[in-house]
Amino acid sequence: MSAEQLCVAVRVILAFMTPANRPGTVHLRAFTEDDLTFLDRLCTDPDALGEFEWPGFGDPRARRKRWATDGYISAESAAVAIARADDTAIGIATWKPRGFPSGVTYEIGVGVLPEHRGQGVGTVAQKLLVDYLLGRTTANRIEALTNGGNLGEQKALERLGFRREGVMRGRSFQHGEYVDVLVYGLLRSEHRPGTP
Repeated sequence: MSAEQLCVAVRVILAFMTPANRPGTVHLRAFTEDDLTFLDRLCTDPDALGEFEWPGFGDPRARRKRWATDGYISAESAAVAIARADDTAIGIATWKPRGFPSGVTYEIGVGVLPEHRGQGVGTVAQKLLVDYLLGRTTANRIEALTNGGNLGEQKALERLGFRREGVMRGRSFQHGEYVDVLVYGLLRSEHRPGTP
């Protein structure tokens, strides 16, 4: 897909209009009631979010409750589906305001189902989300946190122009041990529209 085609797709898709169903592409869209089974899987399947994101078992209805409350779009945090060309949800993309005043910085994250990993889906989804936030909000900074062992995510962020800014030592507890979390940031002035 050319840079021009991607920009057109971003403008249409991220406005949450009817997605363009181009073969081999992914897009972001608001969650619908048809996605509740996908959201349930994120609560009940340890492999769904992957080894770096699985928080442990919790209320299996939590994601349904959130969808019923606000459809996953609020001023405090938001999430949308990463969908295939046929509109099937295969992942989740999130953002929430950070910094001061609200709206100057957004923290983003993505999770892709295991059967769709290793195909560049997460990188494309992050690119679409960055383009959306920098194109439609007052954001000057986009940041992402990632597990120190998640080399694939680190490479994806760097391909998109993010800079590694620091290490928060022992910030998370996963798989029986404390792990470092890396901080990545991208400023509006560093943003490169186009393909990842």
